[in-house]
Amino acid sequence: MSNLLGICGSPVLGSSTEILIREILRGAESVGATSDYISLNELDIMACQACGQSPDDGYCFFNDGMDEIYEKFDQCDAIVVGSPIYFDSVSAQTKLFIDRTNCFRAINPDSPETFIPRITKKRKGAIVLVGGEREVYEHARRVIGGFFVWANIESAGLIHYGHFDWAKGSVVSDSKLLKQGFDLGVTLTQ
Repeated sequence: MSNLLGICGSPVLGSSTEILIREILRGAESVGATSDYISLNELDIMACQACGQSPDDGYCFFNDGMDEIYEKFDQCDAIVVGSPIYFDSVSAQTKLFIDRTNCFRAINPDSPETFIPRITKKRKGAIVLVGGEREVYEHARRVIGGFFVWANIESAGLIHYGHFDWAKGSVVSDSKLLKQGFDLGVTLTQ
């Protein structure tokens, strides 16, 4: 049975980002998968300290809200990372999470300019981006896409929602996009 991890970088409870991630998880659950949902805004996560070394055990020298994410990441078979678009990039919560996955690769002591992957399990991943009608999505996609490469995640889809108003959760009126999310959840389990 597959396990899907949804990570939401929106600070707004009930946001369109959250709704789309939950719809993807619902699609995965409809075919027997289990899922976990994490709201980054609810976790206490410190900024990466750029230690330059890897701990002997675990992923990081510091213990905080990232411990839950590391544990669920180890257990998942697929991942969905969603973020609202702020200044043409991901939210601060999303960037903080991504920076703290720097430890997914260790500095190679024989060749300090290269890294040794610590994540060997291959996973599928999807990206959810939500922004205003004039937002540029490519910058945020590249940030999350870089995380996917770093963490050995194969991109399996992207959903973006460009809204024309600032109403919280307005994606609920877009049945086509919600179905696309549901179907992507099914795809992520295959």
